[in-house]
Amino acid sequence: METLNGKLALVTGASRGIGAATAMALAKRGAHVVLTGRDVKALEKVEDEIHGSGGASTIAPVDLGEPDGIARLASAIAGRWDRLDALVISAAYLPTLTPVTQVEPKQFGQAITTNILATQALLAAFDPVLKRADVGRVIGLTSSVATEPRAYWSAYAATKAAFETLLDCYAQEVERISEVKVAIVDPGATRTSMRAKAYPGEDPKTVKPAEIVGERIANLLTEDFSTGHRERVVNSS
Repeated sequence: METLNGKLALVTGASRGIGAATAMALAKRGAHVVLTGRDVKALEKVEDEIHGSGGASTIAPVDLGEPDGIARLASAIAGRWDRLDALVISAAYLPTLTPVTQVEPKQFGQAITTNILATQALLAAFDPVLKRADVGRVIGLTSSVATEPRAYWSAYAATKAAFETLLDCYAQEVERISEVKVAIVDPGATRTSMRAKAYPGEDPKTVKPAEIVGERIANLLTEDFSTGHRERVVNSS
């Protein structure tokens, strides 16, 4: 297993699901992981698991929807470390599945804030420290509905399509002026609370656990992938 010793990684949405699994997989490989999310107790639980396994992490509770939250986080990280080796954007918000004509405005607004506006703010705030790494890497977690629209998924699909566009544009903008590389990963069907919300009647044991996705993302961060890389995680990863 390739190591990430000495690397610094920031994982958003690290309190549960794929974000938590990714953070633990990165720490297992030797990275110091900054865990961010809104649920302090859940973040502390993930940190305890990392430390219990001999890993290193720091919790940084942040609501990505707060106007100055991301800027404060970036300032704190830049003040303590000289660079950021990896930014994993896992946090996302799934509105209630409804027809386009019945999308609830408040939920749609939250999806726009979390899935689009926060993504732009993260890229803007962490661009300087990513560029100071030997090879800064950005991994964005997406969904198949971003490129394959599905009935009733409009609010989430639209924001994830914009999410992918932001990452693709950023990848092209920094490709020739830095060593920053960007990848977009579709986890596929995964056993998370978000999946349970979308498919309440599904037996969770029929889909892969979040740990498989976390391990794949950790492995990807040890590989020399080309910027703009895309992949879908399958159960055999």
